[in-house]
Amino acid sequence: MFQSYSATTRPEDGPLRLSALRDALQARGIDGMIVPRSDAHMGEYVAACDERLAWLTGFTGSAGFCVVLPDRAGIFVDGRYRVQARMQCADVFTPVNWPETKPADWLRAACPNGAVIGFDPWLHTPDEIGTLERDLAGSGISLARIANPIDTLWSDRPAPPLVPARAYPEALAGASSLEKRANIAKALREAGQRAAVLTQPDSLCWLLNIRGGDLPRVPVMQGFAILHDDGRVDLFCAPEKCAALQFDDAVHPRPAEAFEPALRTLQGPVRLDKATVPVQIVDLLQEAAVETVFMQDPCLLPKARKTEAELSGAQSAHLRDGAAMVEFLAWLDGEATKLVADPEYALTEIDIARHLEACRMATGALEDLSFDTIAGSGPNGAIVHYRVTEDSNRRLIPGDLMLVDSGGQYLDGTTDITRTIAIGPVGTLEAECFTAVLRGMIAISRARFPRGVAGGHLDALARYPLWMLGRDYDHGTGHGVGAFLSVHEGPQRLSRISTVPLVEGMILSNEPGYYLEGQFGIRIENLIAVRKAPPPEGGDARDWLDFQTLTLAPIDRRLILADRLIAEERDWLDSYHARVLTLLRPLLTESAGRWLETACQPV
Repeated sequence: MFQSYSATTRPEDGPLRLSALRDALQARGIDGMIVPRSDAHMGEYVAACDERLAWLTGFTGSAGFCVVLPDRAGIFVDGRYRVQARMQCADVFTPVNWPETKPADWLRAACPNGAVIGFDPWLHTPDEIGTLERDLAGSGISLARIANPIDTLWSDRPAPPLVPARAYPEALAGASSLEKRANIAKALREAGQRAAVLTQPDSLCWLLNIRGGDLPRVPVMQGFAILHDDGRVDLFCAPEKCAALQFDDAVHPRPAEAFEPALRTLQGPVRLDKATVPVQIVDLLQEAAVETVFMQDPCLLPKARKTEAELSGAQSAHLRDGAAMVEFLAWLDGEATKLVADPEYALTEIDIARHLEACRMATGALEDLSFDTIAGSGPNGAIVHYRVTEDSNRRLIPGDLMLVDSGGQYLDGTTDITRTIAIGPVGTLEAECFTAVLRGMIAISRARFPRGVAGGHLDALARYPLWMLGRDYDHGTGHGVGAFLSVHEGPQRLSRISTVPLVEGMILSNEPGYYLEGQFGIRIENLIAVRKAPPPEGGDARDWLDFQTLTLAPIDRRLILADRLIAEERDWLDSYHARVLTLLRPLLTESAGRWLETACQPV
């Protein structure tokens, strides 16, 4: 099976490692250091050899950083990870609510007499460092580029991944690599740019129609690329990764160590994405007097706008995945019935995650999970990105809410779905919150909006029913999703801070939630695709868009307070369930099919 349930860090390791890091910094004449979650590719997911933050602190979340000083060490995490950070980190690390508390403000308070703070220039972007330097102006605190001391201290550091990459079928991509390169090269020429440096693995894999295995759950090959304005690509990675690939004459695989010398020979202007390029690359180009231009990674928007082939593949993947989910949900309902009848019946979070993975494996098409399954029961469900381990594994009890957030990687698409399930009768508070979350999810699903609207404009639709109850959640409402690539893909998202206009072909998650620490968590998630929509009857003749729901699986009607739904919400839910039943019933075992017929009854 793909998922392991072993804990990868131990809080008790943190104090000694922190002490060793402080000694190493003192020996260099450095007062402190920033330790981020990122790697040199600036993606959300990192290989085991790049888990420096987890090695130091024990915190395994996908976002956050630590600022180490001689007398304190702050672990900066957002609302998704605050419970998790307190559980995983020893008390020598002080959790800091971020972004509410800016690192510059924290440093100013901690270092009133000034300090020199080190950072690894391969692990930070110009945006990050530039913002921090501006915020520290006049404080006497300076930033210094340093070689990363953790790499020396980490004696059993895993080796970098060397998984051979493979070609991705053009029939599934919907466009050849040659076409993609030609289109983006044309955009570079029109902007007066000679080349673009690509640092994010999913960008170069999309551009070259390849997939890899360097990261857990994300089928990418790590490397760097230089795309020239004539469509040529220099690809820099370990030679073993490209051994099985056959590129055309315009793609030149080169060893990783050739990347820095190649940067110095470029003729500008060279396009860099300020949000994702490492400071080190900017430094190298500036030292070589190569003119640079900061603009968005040119692959981001084309990659986000799925082709017809990719959208068709996504629909096939969700049909297959939906059938697997129904087989799982039917099984879980049977297990819950046994548990309610006999509270001593043993059913654990790991049992649930393993059975769901087995249901996906039974499709015969599963390439990997799209992320480690989040299977949080009762209070564990309130940990937004909870990962069950053998240490945390909890037995379910009657009255629990069971939050299951999971997904699959299939050649034709990437899935991500969350369902919250009642384990026997639950309280009124749980049902009230579940209904509000559902109403928010339906509001996004039903939204029709004019072209130019961004995710930041829509985010409040999902929160409004919770706001009316005086409740909210501390994560975005939705993220972009790749096509057999990363389950978290930009630049589009449903978030109050997103300014990227939504356009046809973009796939996003729609996942409002509510979390009551120590008691329960609720999240309902479907994937949705942006499409062109007809104008409302009698409305303006504008250019309208709406969403097509891709995910197919029932929503637990036992948790819905039906009298809280307005007519349009009832109609949407009943129509959705009717569609789920029609499309999935022929794909199911007889017992799961009968269960689905009951689960999809009108509210």
